[in-house]
This record gives sequence, C-alpha cells and structure tokens, in this order.
Amino acid sequence: MVQERHPQVAHRRRIGRTALEATALGLGTAPLGGLYRDLSEDEAQATVDAAWEAGMRFFDTAPHYGHTKAEHRLGAALRRYPRNEYVLSTKVGRRFVPRVHAYDGSEGWQNPLPFEAIYDYTYGGILRSFEDSQQRLGIVDIDIALVHDIGRYTHGERHAHYWQQLTDGGGFLALDELRAAGVIKAVGLGVNEREVILDAMREFDIDCALLAGRYTLLEQAPLDDLLPACVERNVSILLGGAFNSGILAHGLQGERKFNYADAPAEVIERVARLDAVCATFGVSLAAAALQFPYAHPALATVLNGARSVAEVRENVASFETPIPADLWIALREQGLIDSRAPLPAC
Repeated sequence: MVQERHPQVAHRRRIGRTALEATALGLGTAPLGGLYRDLSEDEAQATVDAAWEAGMRFFDTAPHYGHTKAEHRLGAALRRYPRNEYVLSTKVGRRFVPRVHAYDGSEGWQNPLPFEAIYDYTYGGILRSFEDSQQRLGIVDIDIALVHDIGRYTHGERHAHYWQQLTDGGGFLALDELRAAGVIKAVGLGVNEREVILDAMREFDIDCALLAGRYTLLEQAPLDDLLPACVERNVSILLGGAFNSGILAHGLQGERKFNYADAPAEVIERVARLDAVCATFGVSLAAAALQFPYAHPALATVLNGARSVAEVRENVASFETPIPADLWIALREQGLIDSRAPLPAC
C-alpha cells in the first residue's frame, strides 16, 4: 500500500473545522503551468501520477498558473482517479479573457495559453472565476476556493480598491454563499504575505489560507502573530513555497531563486550557513526545508511544486529522510531558526 511505503507523506491533518483532510505533502501546480520552464502534456500527467503514487492526496492549482494551462492539465490528470480520494483547491480573483496585450514574460510563465487576467474580487467576479475553473478542470466538486493574490505584495497602491471589492463589493459574500450551499467545503486566501490573512480573519470566517514562502527555514515572522491566531481560531495554513522559490531546494548549487527573483546577497549568505549545518549532520538542505514547517500545528499540508517524476520523487525522499534532533538544536543555537518554532519530532 502507498501509505506503508510513504507514511510521512500520506499522514493527514484536518483543514480547519471542516471534514476535509490534507496529506502532509501536497502537489502545487505552478510548474504545470510552465513556471520558468515549459513541459509537455505527457510530462505534466506523469508528474501528477507520480504524486498520486507517492501518497499525495492534496492538489492545489490556480487560473493564474500558465494563464489557465495548469488547471487544464491538472483536471485532465485527476479525472482518472476516484473523486472522493483527494482534496482539490483552486483560486478566484482573476478572470481570464483572450489576450489583447503582448505577454512580456515578466511573470515567469513559459509558453502560457493565449489569455490575460482581469482582476475581479467582486461578488460576480468571484462566482464567474469559480465557474470558469470548474469548466477548465472538468471537475464540478472543487473542495476549496482561495482568494488569490489579494494584498499589497501584488497590488501595491491598488490594494485598497481590490480589498473593497472583497468586503463591500460582495466577494466574501459570494464565497460564503458557495460554502453554505455546499458547493465548496472551505474558503480562504492564497497569498504571499501574512498581514492580509490577519486582515481577512478580522473581516470574514475563513477556514484556511495558502501562505507561500513566509514560514520556512529562512523566514519565521508568522510566529509573531499569524500562526498563534490560526491555532486559536482553528484556521489551517496550507504552506506553499517551502523552498522560497527554489533556493532551499539545492542550496547554492541550484537555482538561486528567492521570492520569484534572483536571491539577494543576504539570503545567499544565510542559505550557505543553513546548508553548512545540514551538511555537518549528513542531511540535505531540502529535507530540512520540507520537514521544518510541518512541525507547526497550524499547518495542514506542505505544498510543493514539481515539473517531473524525478522532482516528485526527490521531494518525497526529502520529506521521508530521518533527521536527528541535534540538527534542529544546532540550527536553533546558531540563531538560524526562531527559538519559538516547534521542532519536528525525531
């Protein structure tokens, strides 16, 4: 059985107060949309199949990934599996229309589909976005809808405008109605900053939030406020970006990407220190990066993007690697992880 071969990967935690359960490792699908490098339809399907074979039963996607390409590919792959055996999340807040402006490549997608986004967090915009995702996936029963990229990180000075669409324009109301009707089982945010999750929790009853890159071996600021609030209110964090866009996957020997861009000098220096401690204990940096965040009780899953069977297997092996307790203690003593951070059981 899969669970016997990869028990850590297949371990499940409940998402908030819902009946949904996420496996410890889930598959993020930005790479299926061609992030940094395109891949074929066969490669995309094989990647999903490898994740399934490894025991992953949580799959996250978004219309933004490859300008709808990832949703098409994930849906085609998942429709071959029993619907009651996995949890599926997608995102709302962007509507995609036929492209009229040239794509400049700045978002990192290679060979995206010929559509472009219109941000729309209004009542009608949320409902339209969700229905479009159902059709692209070919799956009606989407478990979780996440408001995508709301916040200052994405919108800057336009944030207040889009936030008002969610609050006064009925975006949150649309999500609440979908959840109350049983069309979806959970709602939340999918963002790159913790502050807007706290703002949302003050405005609306969310079940979970996909937070990318902010609680990792490199960053633990959510310990100050977000994670305690999530534990208190039973809001689950679906953690994305455990590798901080790639730099923690292979250290300085791999792609030095941090926050979707080239890593600055101070990040490179900190990664070198983290890697050196891990090497002392014979543990890969990737293994420590994947296992560290899951120790926090607020986390329901650690989502990892992969663009090949080999990457899926590499992530699984990293998550299953035994790590001695002394490694975590050494990282804490050298000030490389916050003293308040829960440490993985050894």
